[in-house]
Amino acid sequence: MLMLAGIVVLHITTIILLLVAAIDNAWWITNTASTDLWGRWELTNSAWHYSNLKDYPEEYLQAVQATSVLACIFAILALLVFVAQLFTLPKGQRFTFTGILQLIACLSIMIAASVYTAKLHANDTEGGYGHSYVLAWISFVLTFILAITYLILRKKSE
Repeated sequence: MLMLAGIVVLHITTIILLLVAAIDNAWWITNTASTDLWGRWELTNSAWHYSNLKDYPEEYLQAVQATSVLACIFAILALLVFVAQLFTLPKGQRFTFTGILQLIACLSIMIAASVYTAKLHANDTEGGYGHSYVLAWISFVLTFILAITYLILRKKSE
């Protein structure tokens, strides 16, 4: 029972990290700008101004946006399926479907962060990756660990 509670807490933590990574505006930061997957905040005349990401290759940006959102959706769906399987799965069975959904979430966030790394700031000399970018990679590791855990985990008899 304690192990299941730990898995659920880890899963909820991972979902929160994925949502923060997808929403927060700190994938790429400089002294005067902060960029996320959806827009750019620039500091001009002591005020922050929002603008669209017009300097980015649209196809790569859309790929990063889509896979980030998919990672969030699949992670949430995996948690719901896990809870449902706790009550419907026969004893001794593995949580395979939950593990597959979590693995898809893992691959989605890996694709998003990899494309962002390789295509959107490869030639930038000013600035660096922000905390949302780091959270995306941490989420990748946690979703991978959860996917393996779900694929190994069997429902025990009470």
